[in-house]
Amino acid sequence: MSDPDTNRLRFRPHHFLCALGYQGKGYSEAFTRNMDRIVQDRLRGKDGDAVEIEVTAQTDSICAPCPHRRGALCESQEKIETLDARHAAALKLSAGDRLSWGAAKARIRAQVKPGDLGVICESCQWLEYGMCEGALRRLHEAAQPSA
Repeated sequence: MSDPDTNRLRFRPHHFLCALGYQGKGYSEAFTRNMDRIVQDRLRGKDGDAVEIEVTAQTDSICAPCPHRRGALCESQEKIETLDARHAAALKLSAGDRLSWGAAKARIRAQVKPGDLGVICESCQWLEYGMCEGALRRLHEAAQPSA
């Protein structure tokens, strides 16, 4: 669900790290196609760091085609609210905040260290695959000065 007037993305707090770690896998074909459009085409595309994202407490641009979506909520709403609360606290995000993808990555780098995902993302079914942890490590390595 992009804002039709501005083409701004809307993300639940936990989706900032999901977008960072995305590697072409999802809950369904429709979900994966949507993630490809958001992450591969927009966030990782030309001018991706300038894409504006608004933080929301309900279903968002990523959730739109999810088979677990139930209106503005998720069938696992309690679990998702817990993930969102941990991510919002870690990233210092609140519903209504707006930031660019570049600013979001800088915030992730500043606030979330490699190894933190075991706590922040506890109960996420994707955690065991290591995609997000690998992406987080690469984000930190890219910020290190070359020797």
